[in-house]
Amino acid sequence: MRKPVSVAFMAVAALALQAWTPAGAAGTSTYRSTSHPVLFVHGYNGAASNWDTMAGRFRNDGWPASHLDRWQYDSRQSNATTAQQLAAEVDRLLAATGASKVDIVTHSMGGLSSRHYAKHLGGSEKIDAWVSLAGPNHGTDAAESCFDASCHDMRFGSDFLTTLNSGDETPGSPRYATWWSPCDTFINPDSSVSVSGAANRQTACIGHSTFLTDATVYAQVRDTVNS
Repeated sequence: MRKPVSVAFMAVAALALQAWTPAGAAGTSTYRSTSHPVLFVHGYNGAASNWDTMAGRFRNDGWPASHLDRWQYDSRQSNATTAQQLAAEVDRLLAATGASKVDIVTHSMGGLSSRHYAKHLGGSEKIDAWVSLAGPNHGTDAAESCFDASCHDMRFGSDFLTTLNSGDETPGSPRYATWWSPCDTFINPDSSVSVSGAANRQTACIGHSTFLTDATVYAQVRDTVNS
């Protein structure tokens, strides 16, 4: 069901102070020797800088800068193409850090290319935890208003989504988790975010972009990837 934009706007305003909560306030998990490097994947029309707040909080909780990869890519291209590039970036990050696996944290459309990587390009063997924040995992009507290849992928019933969601939606050994908000005006319907076999969690009434800065969401993501 589509929500009025004003609802999401008021929710963001009401929670603005929450985004400035100290990183460790909502949990106690910090970096340890068994923690994996984190690869952040932005969404449509996004950028690596979208992750500045969340990456900063990970640093405050002990993750070294070398283990926080805010990846940039062309979000207009097909998600299948992005998945191939993501595979190369994962290998680069593993080689640079000496880690055996990565944790992938995604926002919005970033969940699609990373799921394609996990399901079709052998990525499930290299991912420990996969996180989707406000992901159009089963499509969104917002994709009807844009016309790039990636937009077509996000439309209901697209070939890309049909293939991605056929059979097992959470293949292999990664720990899959999603977060969705009832006030997200860009992902419609809300149920699109949840993935069968994943830990699917509802947030407070926050807007689509606020997933990137909300302190409570951060603490939950951090504790999930570090468990």
